[in-house]
Amino acid sequence: MIEAIDENLQRGIKLLNSINDEEYCNKSVAPYYSSIGTHMRHVLDVFSCIFKGLDTKNVDFSDRERNTLAEEWIAEGLKYFEEIRSNLLKIDSDDFNKLIYVTDDLGKGSVTVQYTLGSALVQAHSHAIHHFASVGYIINQLGIQLPDADFGYNPTTPKEINKS
Repeated sequence: MIEAIDENLQRGIKLLNSINDEEYCNKSVAPYYSSIGTHMRHVLDVFSCIFKGLDTKNVDFSDRERNTLAEEWIAEGLKYFEEIRSNLLKIDSDDFNKLIYVTDDLGKGSVTVQYTLGSALVQAHSHAIHHFASVGYIINQLGIQLPDADFGYNPTTPKEINKS
């Protein structure tokens, strides 16, 4: 699990290393007018919530950092990626079944439910892939090359076979 999540986070790092700050914070793409940096910061915030809550076993997904520097400057985004990767790589697979309480606001107020650490990490990983797909749309609209063919694709998504 850790290896798969880390591999996906490294795709984000690869993207950041292939674009410039202007492209990173460009909010010109409809319909949401969000930037690559906004999506990247948001993805990392979700992981950060998990790591922030591990000691108390209380993770609050609505208590995100929202570090604007990390969404406006590639260098800050890269620092945030490395911080998240460092925390991820410290997790022992024996801890995946540890129970934690996860709080989030689903639109009708905060709800707290019991998860395992593993299930929270799976949710954060799936969430990252979803946002990377949104970033892929922004990248396409800005005329930027995708960093690799798997960026933003869920591993269970069937690949179209070229029949030429």
